[in-house]
Amino acid sequence: MLIILPDGSSKECAQNATALDCAAAIGPRLASAAVACRVNGELCDLSVLLHENDKLEILTFDKPDGKAVFWHTASHILAQAVQELYPSAKLAIGPAIENGFYYDFDVDKPFLPEDLTAIEARCREIAARKLPLERLNATRAQAQAYFESRGEIYKQELLAGIEGEPTLYKQGDWQDLCRGPHLSSTEAVRAIKLLNVAGAYWRGSEKNKMLQRIYGIAFPKQTLLDEYLRVQEEAAKRDHRRIGKELDLFSFHQEGAGFPFWHPKGMALYNAIADFSRQKHLQAGYQEVKTPIILNEELWRRSGHWDKYRDNMYFTQIDEATHAIKPMNCPGGLLIYKTTAHSYRELPIKNFEFGLVHRHEKAGVLHGLFRVRQFTQDDAHIFCTPEQIGPQIGEVIDFVTDMYAVFGFTDDKIELSTRPEKFLGSIDIWDKAEAALKGVLEQKKIVYQLNPGDGAFYGPKIDFHVRDCLNRTWQCGTIQLDFSMPKLFELEYTDANSVKQCPVMIHRALLGSMERFIGILLEHYGGALPVWLAPVQVRVLPISDRFLEYARAVHTACKEAGLRVELDERSEKIGYKIRAAEMEKIPFMMIVGDKEQQAGAVALRRHTAGDLGAKPLPQAIAEITAASAQRR
Repeated sequence: MLIILPDGSSKECAQNATALDCAAAIGPRLASAAVACRVNGELCDLSVLLHENDKLEILTFDKPDGKAVFWHTASHILAQAVQELYPSAKLAIGPAIENGFYYDFDVDKPFLPEDLTAIEARCREIAARKLPLERLNATRAQAQAYFESRGEIYKQELLAGIEGEPTLYKQGDWQDLCRGPHLSSTEAVRAIKLLNVAGAYWRGSEKNKMLQRIYGIAFPKQTLLDEYLRVQEEAAKRDHRRIGKELDLFSFHQEGAGFPFWHPKGMALYNAIADFSRQKHLQAGYQEVKTPIILNEELWRRSGHWDKYRDNMYFTQIDEATHAIKPMNCPGGLLIYKTTAHSYRELPIKNFEFGLVHRHEKAGVLHGLFRVRQFTQDDAHIFCTPEQIGPQIGEVIDFVTDMYAVFGFTDDKIELSTRPEKFLGSIDIWDKAEAALKGVLEQKKIVYQLNPGDGAFYGPKIDFHVRDCLNRTWQCGTIQLDFSMPKLFELEYTDANSVKQCPVMIHRALLGSMERFIGILLEHYGGALPVWLAPVQVRVLPISDRFLEYARAVHTACKEAGLRVELDERSEKIGYKIRAAEMEKIPFMMIVGDKEQQAGAVALRRHTAGDLGAKPLPQAIAEITAASAQRR
């Protein structure tokens, strides 16, 4: 029989061949690396039987879906290990996540670090047993009887919510309720590491029992695990929360969990980014606007946010009416457009704002600047005609990539996210919007990944992921194409034939959340920011108190030149002051002593580069100013 491969070619396979058989026919190396497959778009085990003209894609660990299957199997190995060591442990859920996997357990007492060591050793032992994973098609009654006999109350609850007949997966004498797919054998998991344990409420509800959640990571090779752990160790050193504290940029307080407090140096960094963004927007023809952060409930009902985001919104009463603190800026942008009549000659209208938004995040997911309850978006809304969609989307794509390059991100990943399960508007409108975005990406020859079902509720979107120095990717910018909200708000423009038409709305953010982007920058640079972003660009260091007067004059000259400068007036040795400036990652140091004072010069030092020699003060200032202006 013929099997169709992803490139459109076909492969002759024997009747009743499995996906693994077909992989072996293509090549032994592919068969050895295969972890799962897609058959006619459906994720399947490698043991699945193929039929004439089936479309087959073999998945390896280097594919996102391949990793998910691999880590899902690792979670089953973890669950088996726990129940072998702690027979009274009850199973909850154990999915693959973005980086690894976890499994939730109901146990008599919390796991200790030494428990994780023993469980990890048992995981490796189970993997080495080379247990095949078998898919079992059970009746509901059979599955219910099995889990009742073992007292698995959580599995029984999950079983009750499954439509149709359940499936179980067996490895050795152990089995679990699961829809799969899985690896063919535990043997493929050659490196596994349990990372930590945390408390987790059953089904995420504080009303339910607290379970023990063990997190882990697994790889097909030990070298991959070693590299992962090395990157994690480096990431810990670069943790933006630690850097923020060391450099005195921001803080978090119990009195406002999830709300960042920006310190003077943090605001210097924040404003450097905001000023640059504002400058680039104005040059690109945008106009700056500002919308209120509290708006009436009726507005959020009309926009659709009430139904979609109500659980993540904050509310207050004003004049006996319910108002919401905005989670997004777009409804305010719609109202601004609606205040005046517009002609097609005015379009596109491009309004941007640094919009402060609030979203209620659960305490357990708050994470420094990466996950906060209050943040600012470099948001913009473009109102255009249908004919202008392509050029405007293309301009925004170029704008995004140009901005990222300035911050040192030249390698990015782009995703196209399509219609979600719950959406505004008709399917025809969505198909039109998705085709428009896809057309621009293909016209610009941009390689992108399809992300089905992850669009905004009002339109499909293009998401931009930047890659940092540790090869991690972060979703930042987004472009969303919206035909629905302008209709809901009855927006209009007059076309060339004096006929009223509804404009198209493009929602877009370049950096995304300013707070999150700053966190990414701090980790990417390890706190040693480029000169133009550094909160303190230069520190003046007098060798002794005898040169304080000259040092103050140097400080004043730098300040008048527009540099962000500090003067270290402490009565400490110069070596101590230099080490302190190095630890604080200040780009430039101006050291002044007798020779410098007499010559009207400074001894210039560069962070990590060392001594740059004595330079006349105007020359030193000019060099630092030029380094800042170049935005390297």
